[in-house]
Amino acid sequence: MENWTKEHKVERDVFSSALRSLRCSLPPWSHGVDWRSPLSLRVQARITAARQIAERFQREIATMASEHAYKGILTSLPKREGGEFGKFYSLPALNDPRIDRLPYSIRILLESAIRNCDNFEVTKDDVEKIIDWENTSLKQVEIPFKPARVLLQDFTGVPAVVDLASMRDAMKNLGDDPNKINPLVPVDLVIDHSVQVDVARSENAVQANMKLEFERNKERFAFLKWGSSAFHNMLVVPPGSGIVHQVNLEYLGRVVFNKDGLLYPDSVVGTDSHTTMIDGLGVAGWGVGGIEAEAAMLGQPMSMVLPGVVGFKLSGKLRNGVTATDLVLTVTQMLRKHGVVGKFVEFYGEGMRELSTADRATIANMSPEYGATMGFFPVDHVTLEYLKLTGRSEETVSMIEAYLRSNKMFVDYNEPQQERLYTSYLQLDLGDVEPCVSGPKRPHDRVPLKDMKADWHACLDNKLGFKGFGVPKEEQDKVAKFSFHGQPAEIKHGSVVIAAITSCTNTSNPSVKPWIKTSLAPGSGAVTQYLLKSDLQKYLNQQGFHVVGYGCTTCIGNSGELDESVASAISENDIVAAAVLSGNRNFEGRVHPLTRANYLASPPLVVAYALAGTVDIDFDKEPIGTGRDGRSIYLKDIWPSNEEIAEVVQSNVLPDMFKITYEAITKGNPLWNQLTVPASTLFSWDPNSTYIHEPPYFKNMAMDPPGPHSVKDAYCLLNFGDSITTDHISPAGSIHKDSPAARYLLDHGVDRKDFNSYGSRRGNDEVMARGTFANIRLVNKLLNGEVGPRTIHIPTGEKLCVYDAAMRYKAAGDDTIILAGAEYGSGSSRDWAAKGPMLLGVKAVIAKSFERIHRSNLVGMGIIPLSFKSGQDAETLGLTGHERYTIDLPLKISDIRPAQDVTVTTNTGKSFTCTLRFDTEVELAYFDHGGILPYVIRNLIKQ
Repeated sequence: MENWTKEHKVERDVFSSALRSLRCSLPPWSHGVDWRSPLSLRVQARITAARQIAERFQREIATMASEHAYKGILTSLPKREGGEFGKFYSLPALNDPRIDRLPYSIRILLESAIRNCDNFEVTKDDVEKIIDWENTSLKQVEIPFKPARVLLQDFTGVPAVVDLASMRDAMKNLGDDPNKINPLVPVDLVIDHSVQVDVARSENAVQANMKLEFERNKERFAFLKWGSSAFHNMLVVPPGSGIVHQVNLEYLGRVVFNKDGLLYPDSVVGTDSHTTMIDGLGVAGWGVGGIEAEAAMLGQPMSMVLPGVVGFKLSGKLRNGVTATDLVLTVTQMLRKHGVVGKFVEFYGEGMRELSTADRATIANMSPEYGATMGFFPVDHVTLEYLKLTGRSEETVSMIEAYLRSNKMFVDYNEPQQERLYTSYLQLDLGDVEPCVSGPKRPHDRVPLKDMKADWHACLDNKLGFKGFGVPKEEQDKVAKFSFHGQPAEIKHGSVVIAAITSCTNTSNPSVKPWIKTSLAPGSGAVTQYLLKSDLQKYLNQQGFHVVGYGCTTCIGNSGELDESVASAISENDIVAAAVLSGNRNFEGRVHPLTRANYLASPPLVVAYALAGTVDIDFDKEPIGTGRDGRSIYLKDIWPSNEEIAEVVQSNVLPDMFKITYEAITKGNPLWNQLTVPASTLFSWDPNSTYIHEPPYFKNMAMDPPGPHSVKDAYCLLNFGDSITTDHISPAGSIHKDSPAARYLLDHGVDRKDFNSYGSRRGNDEVMARGTFANIRLVNKLLNGEVGPRTIHIPTGEKLCVYDAAMRYKAAGDDTIILAGAEYGSGSSRDWAAKGPMLLGVKAVIAKSFERIHRSNLVGMGIIPLSFKSGQDAETLGLTGHERYTIDLPLKISDIRPAQDVTVTTNTGKSFTCTLRFDTEVELAYFDHGGILPYVIRNLIKQ
């Protein structure tokens, strides 16, 4: 395909369209089950014609394959019983000794480059760069990568589908075919982020919360259902099915694709930063920004810097009483200290034998918290056993093993291990891991359980910060008495008011105080089945841990309201109340506005802290309750051994549970099936909708790119310190009654009780622009210590909501910039954390460092990311944020280089040099076009 012509590309698009039509009938990646509602007559009418086109084109593809740059290594994979599974591009057939030393994660990138090599989008030079990883990974070289599929959840999926619908309108307005905007790779969208814990501690919590979920989100869900039929190759998993990452692990993950007889490794990019959970299954996956994911859906190769790989060797086994959560918090702390931002981490060693796939997935899930792109576990026998357990067929598992062994991507710990090369090395004896929690404000602030009581008192003493609340000594023992439904109650600093298990659990016993909001949100229906079969759910219910729903709840801020009496007691007495959750994010203001202390813990410890009622406890020395005989009960008395847990799992976790669960969710549920949507290519925007609104990104778009923009005499909108998260920039939780977003909703006739969350309103740019920097825990240096979503309008000195100040600047024609410290944009891969600032008129962000995905999102929206030089920041340079800033960039994109030095000057006479964080030539092209999506539209029109 070295002479890949425009005509070939058009034919390819025709073939892709035909295949997409066929997949509408029954997706080949659906495990033989059609998830969707019955096809519309429009789609059915196309199937016969599409099948004929597909058959004809497959013959042409066979001819074109003979022109493939690597046709010589296309190899048959035989079945033991005769015949073949299919063909694959064989890495061993290259006969290059460098490949044998490559990390397994890099081999997946290599195979993808070879398979997609057309010497147009992916070249033989790109393949050579990856083979020579040992040398090229040290040089920040750029490679293209085409993931096998894209994964979305509804908080990020709604704005993605809004963008795709808007792009179709833009294509039509520019005189081209709107149907060019269609996913070219499988897209799985799991609706799991909309359920809120309105009802807890109740047998009917699941049904009640789902009813409320549909009442709040009917318009959003109908829009997604429209998208599942309007866009080909898009699968929507209905609400109530499970958490996206567990559904991905148990069902959607292919491990190896077999597409029309061509075998290749599964790989996925997702718009949730914890897409990395799938790395525990040996599938290469990581989080990207929503706008980057949209480009990948439309067939654009992702441009990435070839990463270094940290080899993490595990040995030994976990002791009794130590959980996977304890292990992951230990690993997170080690990797944060080592420094793995922008790198892959690959786990290996004899200790892998002792780690279940579920444990591996827990470690992989936390990749964003330790900063890595991936935490990768290559496929081995443990993986294969998990695939069988979760209902994958024997033939599928045989195909997966045969392919990976043949292509040197399988680890067999029964055979001598060939030494692989890594960029750097870490190791951990699993026997050294001890029980721990993490908090009170960051996932990587690990606290050994034995030190928790002392650490809590230190946090009360310490000045306000990540490890401090600044509570005066005389206030620390304050007790707030209140009446809870007619019963006397009391809380004090450290009292637990939210205890949430966001995955499966083990066991529990005594009694939980009734004012603690307890909840259990399993990752999938299979979890509920084995909790019921093992009789554990009965005891969890007795402690108030009823199943509240299947989705992402407390960890994303969907914890629901606290009882009014509890909320008042906290607010009126300024109590530092605590939440304990088995999730992965505990940034202040995220879990709930009233829980200033938030700790991550294993599911059994969540139960233990709920029983104790406080985080101010030493479990070794203090009892968590009293038995019927009056004897003190300690945590060690009720904690099960590893052998007991293994026995329960072996007896009660069965393959049929997974098969039954996923056969059921393919049928949807009555509330979902009752939604009616029009069959149309273009979406009919309702100008009065407060959920789905046509975004302004493509209005008045022309075919010629606008070119790069410099920044002149910009005001500083906000001046931040370190660790500003995407939650600070674009909160996902509740909409405060006095916020600009609340004013907008009230003006549009929405009652306060129907505000829903920012996350659920991401399809409406008007709400989201007003919600940008609306986090109530925002610390802006322009406010001199005051906490809240406000800033100073520099020209007048007025203190305003951030949105109102930004609109003042825009109305006056003034540019704005943001000053920030280290790790700007850490946390969730939230594209609205870039879209929002762009709509506020922010032209550049100058920070000490950026989180990987957020920097990419800023680039995707045309915002200039600049890094201070090492050892410098706003403080050392004497910048207060009251200056005006000019960033001089050439007017021609060809005169700008990735990572070049840029001079910033102020009206006070200061001048300093920053690094321009456009990291690749492709990112410069995005900047030239005003963002990644306009770039994609113009390219599709040219094809």
